[in-house]
Amino acid sequence: MLTAIVLIDCDAARIPEVAAATADIEGVSEVYSVTGEVDLIALVRVREHDRLADVIADKVSKVEGVLRTQTYIAFRAYSRHDLEEAFDLGLED
Repeated sequence: MLTAIVLIDCDAARIPEVAAATADIEGVSEVYSVTGEVDLIALVRVREHDRLADVIADKVSKVEGVLRTQTYIAFRAYSRHDLEEAFDLGLED
């Protein structure tokens, strides 16, 4: 599974609409409205590298109100939550 973190600048008047439209795109797992230099952060999770272009360049960047995107590809996840779930697999209380 490939994960991309997509920073999205958008028309401030359309943040809720851009967030909702982005969240509806297949491959987008989460969208957050955030403070700081960008308006939204989306997490994109796909199985194949080629799908990143389909989701980000062909869909997210073309949502009405999106002004600019900047994408970071994750190499490895270091999440306590994910590690705990991995260790809990197959165990029943």
